[in-house]
Amino acid sequence: MKSLKSKIDTRFGFFILISFLFWIKTLFAYLTDISLGVSGIFQWFILLINPIATTILIFGIALYIRPKKVFYWVAMLLDVANTVLLYLNVIYFREFSDFMTVNTMLGYSKVNQGLSSSSMSLTNFHDIFYWIDIIVIFLLLVLKKIKMDPHPLPKKFGFQITSIGILAFASNLMLAEMDRPQLITRTFDRSYVVKYMGLDAFTAYDGIQLERNIKMRSEAKKSELTVIEKYVKNHYAKPSNITLGKSKGKNVIVIHLESFQQFLIDDKVEGQTVTPFLNSIYHSKSTYAFSNFFHQVGQGKTSDAENMLETGTFGLAQGSLFAQLGSDQTFQAAPAILKQNGNYTSAVFHGNTASFWNRNSTYKNMGYENFFSASDFDVSGDKSTTYGLKDKLLFKDSVKYLQHLQQPFYAKYITVSNHIPYTLDAEDSDFDTPDTGDKTVDGYFKTANYLDQSIEEFFNFLKKSGLYDNSMIVLYGDHYGISNSSNPALAKTFAQDPDHFKEFGDNPTENWTSWDNAQLQRVPFMIHIPGMKDGGIQTQYGGEIDVLPTVLHLLGISTKNYLQFGTDLFSKSHDQVVAFRNNDFVTPTYSSIGNKLYDKDGNEITEPSEAFLKKVKKDRQAVKTQLSMSDSLNDKNLLRFYKNPDFKGKIDSSKYNYSTGLQQALKIEDQLKLKSTSMFSKNQDKSLEDLYKTDAPEANHKSTGENRIQITSPDSNDS
Repeated sequence: MKSLKSKIDTRFGFFILISFLFWIKTLFAYLTDISLGVSGIFQWFILLINPIATTILIFGIALYIRPKKVFYWVAMLLDVANTVLLYLNVIYFREFSDFMTVNTMLGYSKVNQGLSSSSMSLTNFHDIFYWIDIIVIFLLLVLKKIKMDPHPLPKKFGFQITSIGILAFASNLMLAEMDRPQLITRTFDRSYVVKYMGLDAFTAYDGIQLERNIKMRSEAKKSELTVIEKYVKNHYAKPSNITLGKSKGKNVIVIHLESFQQFLIDDKVEGQTVTPFLNSIYHSKSTYAFSNFFHQVGQGKTSDAENMLETGTFGLAQGSLFAQLGSDQTFQAAPAILKQNGNYTSAVFHGNTASFWNRNSTYKNMGYENFFSASDFDVSGDKSTTYGLKDKLLFKDSVKYLQHLQQPFYAKYITVSNHIPYTLDAEDSDFDTPDTGDKTVDGYFKTANYLDQSIEEFFNFLKKSGLYDNSMIVLYGDHYGISNSSNPALAKTFAQDPDHFKEFGDNPTENWTSWDNAQLQRVPFMIHIPGMKDGGIQTQYGGEIDVLPTVLHLLGISTKNYLQFGTDLFSKSHDQVVAFRNNDFVTPTYSSIGNKLYDKDGNEITEPSEAFLKKVKKDRQAVKTQLSMSDSLNDKNLLRFYKNPDFKGKIDSSKYNYSTGLQQALKIEDQLKLKSTSMFSKNQDKSLEDLYKTDAPEANHKSTGENRIQITSPDSNDS
């Protein structure tokens, strides 16, 4: 003990002591108060070491100080400051299941909102553990039980410790990148950065991102909008008189088909039809179904698809707009547009955590009034997968909220069950899977079939409840489910349904090309309008950027004065050059993939004519311009300068509280009384939940204390 005390009485020993104790209480926070969804020995090892590097770097600052008392008090102040940061995040996480950003810390009103009168109720008895070491060490210093070492450390010693900290940080980052590639460049969830790099590293990273955004946006000028406005005006496509206003006043229900590719429609494997119900919707005369519709997402994957759907702008060139910019971005998005044009109530239903992709902040800035996420559902035990509540239960359990929304409403469902690694509990499906040698490919058909059943159950409820006839139902796939690297394995299934895949030739597994990969970027886009008789399959080329103007025109809303980069798919002036986020593109007559050109049948064009090359050059420039215009608008938040005569003011995100959605809906029903248009009110104040029928076995399972949901990437199936 004397030997230990003598070491603590040195400056380096004191540094080791406070660093070790801070490391212990950080791990304590990870294990008791902060859920990071750690799985596997490797992730646990990274979690164990991630506080070390930043603690060495921060506390090591004191080692450069020579005066005796100043060294000890600076070391203590650094310990206190870092503990304050840790504890504030613990409290904040208890209430919001999220971490405090630098922007939140700097804005008093936001901090006050997050840590106000409810803070005391969020404290626990064990919180003393976060402070006891500081109190004890302070007393030991005052009582001189820990003696202050008068001997300053050599300057080079402080530098050596800092070097060790930098080396440890680099090693930590390397291990993190091994388990989660593009961790820093593709930030989709704050919890992921904390899990791999620690709270201090997250705070520093967030601060750098904030400074970058502030700098870029502070240098932005209103005049930069001029070129964008001119581009959008010239690119605008006048709506078709046939479809304009066809669904005016109807409810809008959007079903986001996770990782769902177009080839699944009408496909058969092992003698089974994969998606029989969606096939019927696709071929219905009450549906506009698009056979040449492509996803256009980048690194933001699902969040990019949502952004295009809601705003008519592309995702970022790197990372996720939702995660990186969504907290303070200016939007003129679908929920707010529909609120101002028809008094639509808006809601999102999603069975994962609200903070995923920073949705809880981004949705508010888009004008979404309600967001029902994992905290609003029973997601315990086998009711969920790693990525959230199973689809059959999401649709079923949403009814208790949906029935209280005032009509017309704009409701979006984000499904999760058809997600890599494409696994289900045995009791959820008896669908026979192929044996391609790739488990991801094999399971994909089973989970797609499960999603198909889920949607059929939901449609049955819509019909029973009376909602069906007064709604327009939009279904779309967000991005690919099978990555390019697994496509050759997928091609092994083509022989089971050769007519369905005839465009890929007789021996696709041996002759797979980049053109084939591009063709598989098609995703479903279907607009189902009950009662319509003149629908059918549409063959024009388009992409996710075209969804918003198409949907708004069907609702009778003009898009002429909005800064949107897609065009109405029904317009005679619709642009059929479909840009991918990496600058590749496809058209009805040819494709430009990488540095190669292909004709419409997939043959490489090796000797193009001068006239053809001139057309390619023009199309490439159009793609580059479209993407760069969108990037400029979003990166610099230029929409804050734009005065849209058709959009009233800026969205006030402070109006929305997602923790009281049901209570607010009930309050509105009570205030409106006989004027209430909710399903519940229309049903003489009786619940419609009993109308919903599902064969999901988990619907009858009791709630448990277990939870499968992990804070992990929902879009980790990168090629």
